[in-house]
Amino acid sequence: MSVMNSNPSFPLLSGAGKIQRVHLDRVAIVYVRQSTLQQIERHRESTRLQYGLVERAIELGWAKQRVVIIDEDLGRSGATAEGRLGFQRLVAEVSLDHVGIVLGIEMSRLARSSRDWYQLLEVCALFSTLIGDVDGIYDPGSYNDRLLLGLKGTMSEAELHILKQRMLEGKKAKARRGELVLLLPMGYIRRPSGEVIKDPDEQVQAVIELVFEVFARRGTIHAVLRHLVKHAIELPHRVSSGPRKGELQWRRPNRVTLSNLLHNPAYAGAYAYGRRPTDPRRKRPGRPSTGRTVAPMEQWTVLLQDQWPGYIRWAQYEQNLEQLKANTAQSMGTPRRGPSLLSGLLICGRCGLRMATHYSNNGHCLRYSCSRMAVDYAAPYCQSLVGAPLDALLTEHVLQALEPAALEISLKVAEDLEHERAQHVALWQQRLERARYEVERAYRQYNAVEPENRLIARTLEKHWEQALEAEETLKMEYARFVAREPAVLSAEQREAIRRLSSDIPALWYAPTTPSADRQAIVRQLLDRVIVSVLDDTEQVNVELHWAGGHRTGTRLIRPVARLEQLSYYPQLKQRVKELHQQGLHAKAIADSLNTEGWRPAKRRETFNVLMVRSLLSRLGLSTGTAKQQHANSIERKLNEWTLKQLAGKLEMPESTLYVWLHRGKLNARQAKGPARTVWLVYADRKELVRLRQLRTESRLWPKKVPLNVQQPEKHT
Repeated sequence: MSVMNSNPSFPLLSGAGKIQRVHLDRVAIVYVRQSTLQQIERHRESTRLQYGLVERAIELGWAKQRVVIIDEDLGRSGATAEGRLGFQRLVAEVSLDHVGIVLGIEMSRLARSSRDWYQLLEVCALFSTLIGDVDGIYDPGSYNDRLLLGLKGTMSEAELHILKQRMLEGKKAKARRGELVLLLPMGYIRRPSGEVIKDPDEQVQAVIELVFEVFARRGTIHAVLRHLVKHAIELPHRVSSGPRKGELQWRRPNRVTLSNLLHNPAYAGAYAYGRRPTDPRRKRPGRPSTGRTVAPMEQWTVLLQDQWPGYIRWAQYEQNLEQLKANTAQSMGTPRRGPSLLSGLLICGRCGLRMATHYSNNGHCLRYSCSRMAVDYAAPYCQSLVGAPLDALLTEHVLQALEPAALEISLKVAEDLEHERAQHVALWQQRLERARYEVERAYRQYNAVEPENRLIARTLEKHWEQALEAEETLKMEYARFVAREPAVLSAEQREAIRRLSSDIPALWYAPTTPSADRQAIVRQLLDRVIVSVLDDTEQVNVELHWAGGHRTGTRLIRPVARLEQLSYYPQLKQRVKELHQQGLHAKAIADSLNTEGWRPAKRRETFNVLMVRSLLSRLGLSTGTAKQQHANSIERKLNEWTLKQLAGKLEMPESTLYVWLHRGKLNARQAKGPARTVWLVYADRKELVRLRQLRTESRLWPKKVPLNVQQPEKHT
């Protein structure tokens, strides 16, 4: 490190008598720091004075070769020790007992943070290191000197905060007047007078307007991004710095840029300051995080509307923010993948929370469940139901609502298509016009050069050829676009659109219609749907809340798993008993029930013989089949049941008992009869209570265990 050639004049340092031989045996460190590179360039006198402290160290008795300059922190702020390698090296040298004195032009050069300053004082006091400035020499181990150094450090830190506060208040005052210069978003430029205007390039304006129009129609950032990529539309960018400052560049669209564009109030003509304040708690050392947060609109420092020409109205900007908020996972969200029509719209009528959508069987089976409390608090599930019947009921009401406006919808579709294609044609014309301008510009430059200057002529000729090639490529792409999507709809296309007015149900059920489109239509018509399962039966109350405030109440019959869940199960049992008392067999009872309009559980429409026999067995009315008569002929002990008898006693399917048997949940044995072997299950009153509790437990999938088979002689 070199010492600047200077011989500054310093007053005689007080406290020179504090220097002892033990200090002179160690090195003297001259610490040099300037806060910014601008200060290094413009405030050279301060830097010269700091380097001049080398001569003062020599005057105090240190040999020149024992004076060390630490100037690695030039251009770094003293507000923190982070990133100040010179200060860290200084503390390390003092801690190693290598330093006799630390010299600085003033205390603010060493540190402007009390934490760093008192750390240095502690280390210097521990290793008997002196500290010197232009006012004198101090011993951190002495009470009086320690008190004076502490005051100087506090004043240095307070001075920094006062300067920052003054500059921040001045910045805010300028922002309140709308005069603080902010970085303008794409689509705007600032004149030399300071006036903000729209970018004079027509193509730039057209692209920005297209982004807002597509978002108004599609409602999601991803849909806008797909639209721009599909039609090869790029976003404009003005270079803000460097040798190409002010030049217009075209860049591929991306999600972050579109999100910033839609959230920026500048496009509504508003001047905003304080949208992203800095939170010191979010700053992380050693990471690029800036600590910036996104503040809600009511917490912005400055918001001045109608400050410059806008691309959209303020009401539309607020509507866009609401739509973006609705697209998040905490709210209704956007249409998702899957056949569900009510994803994000379905509300539980019992607790008022949003119901979740579940798919099984590779997405073919749909179910809605209220599981929020179960997930968050391990509470029981509120309610759930199969999704297909509810979606079918909703589809019926939606198609009825669309029927009066079918013709209007078809006309609006044609109008939107023609408007969208006209926008695309206009953008293509602007791109072609820009490409033609580049060709003519390259041609003029080539003609302006002297023919003898072949070094320049060859380069300009190459640029001209590249411009011609780019224009030809663009013309070919435009020709393919026109062939694929003409600006005016053909007669066949118009006729197909008109047919929509009389064929909307066919279009709705068509396999080519995406589920996302059906969801989007439902979301345009409905705000929410409230469902309530009545007492765990097959009946469900459904309340449709239409856009505009109208409500429709209806009743849904859902499939249930067991006959016992049917709301009319007591009446059904009574009717079966009456038919059995009339001497009818199972087939005749099933026919009578179907004729009278009784419906079984699950998804079946009619009763069959097996279902009637199972019900008779549960009621204890069945005479039994040959197999059951054989089971009854086997000698049994007290409290032993066949699987069918036990199923009737517990009012549950026999197949479930058979699964429990193979999983070891039943105490059973096999008994041999004249013709076949029969399972006999031991179940006294206490065991029946346990099995009923087991029936009400959550259905899990435990590992398979061997049968719990006991020999007859061990039964008591």
